[in-house]
Amino acid sequence: MKTQEKETFVFALGGLGEVGKNMYAIMHEEEIVIIDAGVMFPEDDLLGIDYVLADYTFLKENEEKVKGLFITHGHEDHIGGIPYLLNHVNIPVIYAPKVASELIKNKLEDRGVQYKNIVIIDEDMKPEFKYFKIEFFRTTHSIPDSYGISVMTPNGRVVTTGDFKFDLTPIGPMANLGKMARLGEEGVTLLMSDSTNALVPGFSTSESDVDEALSDIIRSCKGRIILATFASNIYRLIHIIDTCTKNNRKIAAFGRSMINSIEIAKSCGLIKDKSVFITSDEANKSKPENVCLLCTGSQGEPLAALSRIANGVDANITLMPNDTVIFSSSPIPGNAMSINRVINKLYLKGAKVYTTSNESDIHTSGHAKQDELKLLLRLMKPKYFMPVHGEYRMLKEHAKLAQECGMPKENTFVLKNGDMLSISKKGVHVSKSIPINDIYVDGKRIGDIGSTVIRDRKIMSTDGVLVVILNIDFENKKLVLEPNITTRGFVVVNDNQELISNIQYKVKTIINSEFKNGMLNITDLKNRIILELKSYIIETTGRRPIIIPMILEIKSSVQV
Repeated sequence: MKTQEKETFVFALGGLGEVGKNMYAIMHEEEIVIIDAGVMFPEDDLLGIDYVLADYTFLKENEEKVKGLFITHGHEDHIGGIPYLLNHVNIPVIYAPKVASELIKNKLEDRGVQYKNIVIIDEDMKPEFKYFKIEFFRTTHSIPDSYGISVMTPNGRVVTTGDFKFDLTPIGPMANLGKMARLGEEGVTLLMSDSTNALVPGFSTSESDVDEALSDIIRSCKGRIILATFASNIYRLIHIIDTCTKNNRKIAAFGRSMINSIEIAKSCGLIKDKSVFITSDEANKSKPENVCLLCTGSQGEPLAALSRIANGVDANITLMPNDTVIFSSSPIPGNAMSINRVINKLYLKGAKVYTTSNESDIHTSGHAKQDELKLLLRLMKPKYFMPVHGEYRMLKEHAKLAQECGMPKENTFVLKNGDMLSISKKGVHVSKSIPINDIYVDGKRIGDIGSTVIRDRKIMSTDGVLVVILNIDFENKKLVLEPNITTRGFVVVNDNQELISNIQYKVKTIINSEFKNGMLNITDLKNRIILELKSYIIETTGRRPIIIPMILEIKSSVQV
């Protein structure tokens, strides 16, 4: 696809109509810069899928134009796709904040991907290309080293915020409000802004308020504390560590992602006191009032540390009746039932449990709510607005907020992944679309898991599988043994002998009919068995199992 002369194109490969797999691109003539390369975690209906990736096809087809990948911050929905991207597309350089760069290096090492050209960014850095001049501005988020990105193009400035919130009393550096205002004064043609909390009114709770609430709980606890939070919320981890130090508690970390985050925070100089950490053995030998177990599992993940502890199957930690468990997190949509199951098990074993409530603010979102989104719009004063990173309803509401701030409705663009915005001296308009498909990661398989496989998995999960094993002597046109019928998730064979016998009879009738008609094609025989058994089983049971005929060809004995 060729760009029209002197036009700049902006489009999303992921992140529109969904929360996750953020990936945006800006293209002018023979240059493309990419912003973020995240993954999305699958919904319940994507059975067996580990991650969902953005579609890299367009980038592969225009590989020679790609000048670099720019990272806003180190969360999975912004960096998780990088190992897969590097395996498909030549990326000359990755620009990333320090914490994100360490997370990326760990990720590449885990995946066995060799890549050395990662440049650490700061607010003073200004990479330049033929058509693009890049600037960075510090934002506040739940992970250190978060930045928004300004891209000056031949047709004006494009700004993307990354994930952000406004916190006037943050843990860590303040967002650079002055630079945001300066960019706004200089002129922003197109703003692309985080929409995750666009449906939530008001102003988000300060991280300092959360820290105060957590400090009160930690100070008041007499027994052992088990604290579950997002491993990526490094600022929260730093505060917990500082508070435990002040209250004479040592910390034992559980869960691979938690341990990795702590190690990265240490290497980046964010955690100074390393003597506060102890092993699980040391924690078990210490007085309960001197211990805090910092673990993964705040979303009720069945294999995470907190779930193992609640289920009594953790090899290192056994729950005590006077333990206090703190969930310093909020449920991700779809996880509420899993979290409640873990909480109930904790209560059954006598633990005291704290979760975020009106009385106890022990978590706050890292994403801006409505009043903060309006504040950013006022600071940036963009001519045009494209909400990003959100479900469709979030994007629509964010566009409405822009209109409330004086933006003409026709200057707001609620788009889908693949839709291209064209920026020229005349203005901004929707140009054309490129085809975009979700790419599924299933173990080591990437991209070859299509909708048919997912559909079959859904059928197997609800209606099961029926396997028909046939031993056939094609030369003499006869069935050597009775059809062997086995099922999984459909019916219990021993309890449904009449149904199984009828299926066997039906299969024998089909085989005899085909031989009588001179049929010797195995594929056609399988297809007929599937079609006729499917009709019969639906009529008889109302179920629609996957039917798999397995035909073994038996050779006749040769007499010498």
